[in-house]
Amino acid sequence: MELSKEKTLITHSNEYARFLGYDVRVRRNGQIKHGGPGSRTKRTLNGMVELYVPFYNKIMPFLFDNKVIRQTEDGRIKPERRKSLLRCTDLEIVSAYNAELRGICNYYSIASNFRKLNYFAYLMEYSCLKILAGKHKSKISKIMAQYKDSQGDWGMPYETKQGRKRCYFAKYRDCKDAWNPTGQISNAVVRFAYTTTTFEKRLSAKICELCGATDAEHYEIHHVRKVKDLQGKEPWEQITIVKRRKTLVVCESCHKLIHGKKVL
Repeated sequence: MELSKEKTLITHSNEYARFLGYDVRVRRNGQIKHGGPGSRTKRTLNGMVELYVPFYNKIMPFLFDNKVIRQTEDGRIKPERRKSLLRCTDLEIVSAYNAELRGICNYYSIASNFRKLNYFAYLMEYSCLKILAGKHKSKISKIMAQYKDSQGDWGMPYETKQGRKRCYFAKYRDCKDAWNPTGQISNAVVRFAYTTTTFEKRLSAKICELCGATDAEHYEIHHVRKVKDLQGKEPWEQITIVKRRKTLVVCESCHKLIHGKKVL
């Protein structure tokens, strides 16, 4: 039988071997603890299989690849705002971070060094806060104060048929030994963030965001490159600046007026 050199590793059981994203080894630990028959002491960890999170080989490259963090010239690691999510709504931004954080923490929940993911959760949270602060031209402290509840946790409010709810930023420790940690995600959040986009929701409302018409046959999206380039002379420019969005849902007549075309 031929073995692949890239996928095959023959090593001592005491050395780590990479398997399915985990570092696996057999422990050699002489520490004596209670746990033997009749409450006797024994070496409870010796000879046991250990699953280890390869933090610097797996987690850190994930953060760098997704622009969650950056390294300064003096070697420090700092959270960074992800420009790819700036166009999303606040709820979509928090939901996207929660999905990534829960996915990784759920997978490594049985690792012996699970607490190492505390640093990973910190970097993810402050990267999310930096996006929200940059989007609203504010500070991280003001964003946390704005969305903080009476218990001291911050989350993004949203409306459902049952009333107003809050999508909290995920906590990594909730994934440890949880029976079904992903079940804690609200169905409304999943539906809002992943099934229906903001464009679809605004178009399905069938309301012109410029003139307020609700009886038009067609509704279209008007898009600008940069909001800061608008001078605010036209009504549609003023509305775009106030909304801080690059898009407007308008009826066909308003769209033609925006582009200087005659309405038939």
